[in-house]
Amino acid sequence: MTPTTPVPSRKKQRWSWYLYDFGNSAYAAVVLLAVYSAYFKSEVVGGARGSFLWGISVGIAMLVVALLSPILGSLADYAGTKKRLLFFYTAMACVFTACLFFVTKGAVVAGMALFILAEIGYRSAQVFYNSLLPEIASEAEIGRVSGNGWAIGSAGGVVCLVIVLALIQLIGGGLTIRLTLVFTAVYFAVFSAPIFLWLRERPAVGSLPKGRSLLLLPFKRIAETMRAIRTYREFGKFIIAFLVYNDGILMTLSFAAIMGTVLFGMEQKELILFMILVQITSVPGAFVMGWVTDRLGARASLLISLAGMLGAVMWLYFNRSATGFYMIGALAGFALTGVQSVSRAMVGLLAPAGRSAEFYGFFAVAGRTSSFIGPTVFGIIAARMAVVFQNRGLLDLAAEQAGQRAAILSIAAFLLVGTLLLLLVNERAGRAAASTR
Repeated sequence: MTPTTPVPSRKKQRWSWYLYDFGNSAYAAVVLLAVYSAYFKSEVVGGARGSFLWGISVGIAMLVVALLSPILGSLADYAGTKKRLLFFYTAMACVFTACLFFVTKGAVVAGMALFILAEIGYRSAQVFYNSLLPEIASEAEIGRVSGNGWAIGSAGGVVCLVIVLALIQLIGGGLTIRLTLVFTAVYFAVFSAPIFLWLRERPAVGSLPKGRSLLLLPFKRIAETMRAIRTYREFGKFIIAFLVYNDGILMTLSFAAIMGTVLFGMEQKELILFMILVQITSVPGAFVMGWVTDRLGARASLLISLAGMLGAVMWLYFNRSATGFYMIGALAGFALTGVQSVSRAMVGLLAPAGRSAEFYGFFAVAGRTSSFIGPTVFGIIAARMAVVFQNRGLLDLAAEQAGQRAAILSIAAFLLVGTLLLLLVNERAGRAAASTR
């Protein structure tokens, strides 16, 4: 940036950050939640095997991101390349999301491969997007800004889903469903543009020592981060808790559309309406939990949100009606957005200054590692238990439904254990350690 180049206002930079969430939420809403997951399971693969392969696909993508995130995060902090890496992975997500148009019935390998590449781009980009949060918000307002971003992002998901629903309602057919994936990629790209134009990244934390390789630097910093986590004990305890409860959150997100299809016979239009409801209730959830975070603390806000999620999951286990499923979706939308936005804010509160991308990288490792475990566990339990119930004499659909309900209990287990671990975190001590060392 030259001396004559005007510096974007703080408000403009924040809005560019919010608008990125507005765009990337369309990917989550359409690809992960409402359209592609159900299309892949029912049309591309079919049967209980579809749930199993969907879980494997999500797990592979998360494992790749888990391995890359700390390395890329360290490089971004040291070399000042957060925006460049954000651009690369955003472009990757948009391109491969558009390529999902070419996935047709029976194209299982292509359907898995293209989704895995799009998911790697989407999840990797979040590492660098999240790491820019401390650059636009002070410690006192980080909870509110994070909540605002999540709320505005949820609104973006709603807008995209409404357009997608209109297209499917007016035109219909498998071709239209595939075209909505191209539309989602364009939508994501358009609203991500402002962050690259308006948000000013802080300079790199330092120059590379003479004789030191930039390629080897991440491994040195990873070792330092591991030692730092032992020093920042509350951050370490939080990551362990997040590792567990995040499984429950992402298992719910990854299989919501599939559960709606299998358990309640919902079709594509009904699934989109369901996801619109989830996105709408997530907007006040993000705002309210951001407000609670700034007043009562991040841990208290997380505990409230996790209690809401656990209640929604147990309600889902016992529920037998589509109407009840919509009500559960409304509660889950409010609660899960609080969990996600406050977790993101808590990393910013517990990470030492100048090392945000590095610590967000480890935050991503925890999240993506749990994402690999959670969806894979759900898919395996659902598929294996379906076989067990078939052997007991249930018809195929009834057996698949029973398998899904058995898998729902694994979601509750992850949420409960993660909540108990979060009770061990001392937020006040963690924030003090991050600001004084």
